[in-house]
Amino acid sequence: MADEPLVLGIETSCDETGVGVVRGTTLLADAIASSVDEHARFGGVVPEVASRAHLEAMVPTIERALKEAGVSARDLDGIAVTAGPGLAGALLVGVSAAKAYAYALGKPLYGVNHLASHICVDQLEHGPLPEPTMALLVSGGHSSLLLAPDITSDVRPLGATIDDAAGEAFDKIARVLQLGFPGGPVIDRLAREGDPKAINFPRGLTGPRDAAYDFSFSGLKTAVARWIEAKRKAGEEVPVRDVAASFQEAVVDVLTRKAIRACKDEGVDHLMIGGGVAANSRLRSLAQERCDAAGIILRVPRPKLCTDNGAMVAALGAEMVKRNRPASDWDLSADSSLPVTDPHVPGTSHEHEHEHEHEGGDGHGGGHGHSHGHGHDHDHVHELSKDNLYS
Repeated sequence: MADEPLVLGIETSCDETGVGVVRGTTLLADAIASSVDEHARFGGVVPEVASRAHLEAMVPTIERALKEAGVSARDLDGIAVTAGPGLAGALLVGVSAAKAYAYALGKPLYGVNHLASHICVDQLEHGPLPEPTMALLVSGGHSSLLLAPDITSDVRPLGATIDDAAGEAFDKIARVLQLGFPGGPVIDRLAREGDPKAINFPRGLTGPRDAAYDFSFSGLKTAVARWIEAKRKAGEEVPVRDVAASFQEAVVDVLTRKAIRACKDEGVDHLMIGGGVAANSRLRSLAQERCDAAGIILRVPRPKLCTDNGAMVAALGAEMVKRNRPASDWDLSADSSLPVTDPHVPGTSHEHEHEHEHEGGDGHGGGHGHSHGHGHDHDHVHELSKDNLYS
């Protein structure tokens, strides 16, 4: 297979319909159709609304990506799709569409992991990932520290949130402050005009006996909400900018502190930060400051590549093709709880082969016993016209 495979990637794990096209580690197209405005009035993502939006946007977004890339679907070396984790219905739309296109075009299909894709996308910005890669992934659904000796087959979780994800906490506090949804961007903006030291909000799981790499934002979220409520009950004005800055500082302080510690403990001299919260300006600046002090190289993609997109899926798919990883079977299922230890879903006929790759290793990569053989009665390949696919 080509050293720089041409791959189309489809991302539908939440509310963005993302389609990207890459050639090796070069980004050719990144088309996105977001349904965030449809969810805003509900104060959060509504799964059924997201699924319907993906159905409506899928074909036009694929066509737009191919046109933007200036390539024909016939020239693709493979089609990659997020198989999980994420919203089950939303994932199903993407997986079904990817199956249909791959089957009609006669191209290999690669079901990939959403979280691993967030790591691999940095290759489009800064070139090939060092191995192993230390990654801090922070989003609305995930807050994880991961060590990836091989992004296509060996991703090891070091720590994760034990309750709320960082992005979820941003959204919650934004709601309490009546700032709308999503909360991350507006808190980031207001925090620039506030004092991060104005209020000493708690830092979860930072005691000497706490898990070194795990996160907890539930207590912080509750503390901030109660502080705001107390001000309002007392008839006092809530200093929104100071609250935003102090809350944000509490989050990014813990995230960066634990990420730096993980790098030092594992002997890794660089850190990659990804996920939607990685677009936060204070997280980026504090991470840079602490990495510089520790002699660690920081890699963070530009903000547009931090949020969910199809380019990151295409990037991981291209790496799968380049490294001759087995393609997924046609019985590939959407798996809403797909573990990050499965960066690639090769399908049932390849499971034995996949397990064999890890035999004789150090015991970290395989043996998690997660089966992909389960099916969904409603997981059908949409019947799309080949004439339309080739147009």
